[in-house]
Amino acid sequence: MELNGITINCNNRGALTQLKWGNDATQMNWVIDPAYLAEVGYQDDDKLFGEFTVAIDGQSYQSIDFPTQIDQTADQLTVTTTIQDLVFKSHYTAAPNQVLNWQFSVSNPSQRPVTLTNLGVWTSLAYVMYRDKNVRRNAQESAAVFPSISKNYTKLAVMRRDDEHKNLGLYQTAGEVLSVGTYCEYNNRFFENVSPSLDGMLFHQLILAGGYPADNGPKHDWIYPQTVLNLAAGETRQWAFNACLFNDQADFYQTGATFGHPEIHFAPMVSNGAQQLSLDAESAQKVASICDVTMTAAGLKKRELKSLLTDTTVTYQPEGEGEHQVIVTFDDGTQDMLVYNYLASIRRLLQDRVDYVSQHSYSGATGQHPYAFEPVSNQGESLGKMTFVLQACLLDPDIDQGAEKIQQVELSAVHYVKNKWFIDGDLSRPAKLYGDFYRVMDLEYIGHLFFLLSQSDAQYLKLNKPATYLKWAAKICDLRVNPALHDNVRAKEETQMLGQFFLYINDLLSALKAADLTKEYQEISTSWQNMITSVAAGADKLTAAVTEHFYDNAGFGPAAAALAQAEQPAAQVYGNLLQANIGFSNDFRAQSPDRWWEALSYMIHSLWGGVTAAAALITGHRLGDAHLVEAAYRATVGVLYMYDSNATATDRQLQPGEAASTYSIAGPNLNRPDLSRNRFGQSVFAADGGIFSRLFPDGYTGEDDWDMGEELVAYLNGFGQQTYIYQDETDGYHVVNGEVTDQTGHVLTIRSTAPYPSQYIDLNHQTVFHSPEVVVHYDVTTDTFMA
Repeated sequence: MELNGITINCNNRGALTQLKWGNDATQMNWVIDPAYLAEVGYQDDDKLFGEFTVAIDGQSYQSIDFPTQIDQTADQLTVTTTIQDLVFKSHYTAAPNQVLNWQFSVSNPSQRPVTLTNLGVWTSLAYVMYRDKNVRRNAQESAAVFPSISKNYTKLAVMRRDDEHKNLGLYQTAGEVLSVGTYCEYNNRFFENVSPSLDGMLFHQLILAGGYPADNGPKHDWIYPQTVLNLAAGETRQWAFNACLFNDQADFYQTGATFGHPEIHFAPMVSNGAQQLSLDAESAQKVASICDVTMTAAGLKKRELKSLLTDTTVTYQPEGEGEHQVIVTFDDGTQDMLVYNYLASIRRLLQDRVDYVSQHSYSGATGQHPYAFEPVSNQGESLGKMTFVLQACLLDPDIDQGAEKIQQVELSAVHYVKNKWFIDGDLSRPAKLYGDFYRVMDLEYIGHLFFLLSQSDAQYLKLNKPATYLKWAAKICDLRVNPALHDNVRAKEETQMLGQFFLYINDLLSALKAADLTKEYQEISTSWQNMITSVAAGADKLTAAVTEHFYDNAGFGPAAAALAQAEQPAAQVYGNLLQANIGFSNDFRAQSPDRWWEALSYMIHSLWGGVTAAAALITGHRLGDAHLVEAAYRATVGVLYMYDSNATATDRQLQPGEAASTYSIAGPNLNRPDLSRNRFGQSVFAADGGIFSRLFPDGYTGEDDWDMGEELVAYLNGFGQQTYIYQDETDGYHVVNGEVTDQTGHVLTIRSTAPYPSQYIDLNHQTVFHSPEVVVHYDVTTDTFMA
C-alpha cells in the first residue's frame, strides 16, 4: 500500500516485509525481507517488523503463534493480535512530509489487573551483512543502527553504510521505552578455509517492559530499568513513533526537534576537566531539573544541577569516577538522559595496564607456555599486549621498571613468538597453525612487535641489537605484503588485504631508509605501493571492504587510512564508510564502531574499535574532515571503557590494569542475556559449542583480554598525543581531545586531555604545533598556536 509516498508491504500476519520512501534515490527496503531470510536459510519470520514477544503474569508468548486481524484502508493499516484476552495493535498512518506514524498499543478489556513482565516489539530494520561479494549491496541496502535510549525520547539512527544517500530515523513520540535489544543470526565458515566466511544480521527489539528472562540478565546495570508493566482492568497503554528519512548526524537531531525531541550535547568522556551540557534554547526554557547520578559504594549518588544552568549550558566538575547518568526532566514530566564516563587520569590507567601485563600475563621461563604472555592464542592479535608495553615504555619515562618490562617482551619475542609462528624460527617459513593453512594477517602483529623492539634503547635489550630486530621486522612485513613469497592461493590473496599494519608501515619504511637497508626498503615499498594502487583502483567497487567477512571495518578502515596517508582521492570513498560505521548516541558506550560477531550483538570490540578509531582519525586528519575526527574520538572513548576499573554498571568488574576485550551494548543481548551490557572475553562462548568450541577448546579461561593491546598502541600514537581544533560552518571553534578553558578577546586557552601531549593540530589549516605542554593558546585572528 502507498501512504503519502511511503510504500508498505506486509505478510499475511501484518508484519512489515517492505518499507520504502518515494524520495529515496535507491529505493532501499528499510526492513528485513523474509525472502532474503529464506534465500540464506535463516528461520526468523517470528522477528519481522511488528511481531512481538510478551510475558503475561510470568508466562511467555510469541505473537507469531497467534492469529492476527488485518484492517487496511487507503491511508492506514491496523494489525490486531489477541493473546490471553489482551489486545495488541500496530497502527500505521502517514503524516505530512513523508513521515510514517506507527502506534503500538496493548489493551486489557478484562475485569482483572494483568502484569507484563516482558514486552518487546521487533523493529527489524535492514541491519544485514548480505552474503554477497557485491559490496555495493551491503553499502547501499544495509544500515547500522545506533540507539539513543531514554524514557520519553528514544530514537534510532539507521545509518545507510555508504554514507552517500539518505538514512532513516525512528523517533519516539509517546509512551515509555526501557531499552533496545538485539538478536543475532549468523553463518561462520572460518574453519572451512574459505574467505569470506562470515555473514549475518541483527534483529532489533524495542523493550517496553522487563527485557530479560528471570535471573538471566545484568545485575549491576543501574542505568537502564527493567520495569514490569501493570495493566489495570480496562486500561490501554500506547506508544507512538515517527519514521522518516534524514541526511546526516546534524539533520538527525534537527529532525528530532520537529517531533519535540530535545537536543543535548555533552562530552562523552571527562578526564580531569569539566563536563559541559548544552541544550537547545527551547528545551532549556522547559527544564524542571537536571540530575547527575553515579554509583558509589554507598549506593546511587544524585546531584542536582539546575542551579548551574546558565542560558542553555551547564558546566560542572564530575564527582566520582566511572559512568555518570544525567537525567533531564522537563516541565511536562517527560525525561531525556545521557551517559558519559569520568576518567580522572588516562595516564594512570595506561601505567596500571603496563604493570598488570608484566606482573600477571607474562609466564616467564618456567610457565606452561615459556616466555609467553597469557592467554596464548594462534592468532596474532594475542601479541597486542607486547606491542603496547613497548610503545608505552617508549613514550613514558615514568613507567616503573621500564627496562625490565622491555626485556620481558624481548624474551617472549625471541623465544616464544619467533619459534611458534615460524618453522624452526625461520622467518621465511610461516607455520600452519590452523590445520592446513596459516593466517597472513598474523604476520602484521609480529612485524609490529619486532619493529617496536628495534625502536627501543639498545641498553635495554639483552638478546640482540635494535638493528637485528629492524631486519627481522622487515623480513616479516615483506612476507605480509608480498604475494610472491607464498606458494598457496589463500596466502597470496591475503597479502593483498589491508590490515592494522597501516598504523606503522610508513614508520618502518622510514627506519629502513635511515638504516640504509635499501633492498628491504624497496621490496616492502614496492609491495605496499602496489597494494595502495590496487585498493585505489577498486574503490568504486569497495573491494577492500571484504576481508574474511563479507563487509568489515577491518577492511575499509585500513583502506581509508592507507589511501589517506598516500594522498589518494579514493580515501574519501572509504572514509564515507567509516563515517557511517561509527555511532552517535546519548550513551558513550553506544558510539562504538559498528561490529557484532564477537558478541552476537551490537558491541564494543577493543581491538577493532580502537583500530577503526585510529583509521578514522588518520583519514579525518589527512582529509581535513572534522566529522571523522569527532567520530574517531567517540569510538576511542568506548575503547578506554574496556580498561576502566572504575566502571560500576557492568557485571564484569576489573582490577586496576585488568581488561576485557568485548562489551555487549545491546540490552538485552537476546542470544546471551547474561552478557547484556557486560564486559567479557570471547571464550565465554565456548559453552555455546559450534565454532566457539573449536576456537576456545579449553572452554572459558577467565582471561578476557587475549586479543587486546594493539588498539592502545594506535591510541598512544593518535589521541594519546594529539589535540585538534577546528572551526565549523557557523564560525564556532571546537576542540577534540581537549577543552577550551578560557577565551580572552581573540585568544583561546586550550587544555589537552591527551596523556602525553605533543601535538596541537589545526584541522582547517592542516598546521601542527609541537608542544609537550598541557595548556597552549590559539589566536583566532592569525590561526596560530602559542605556548
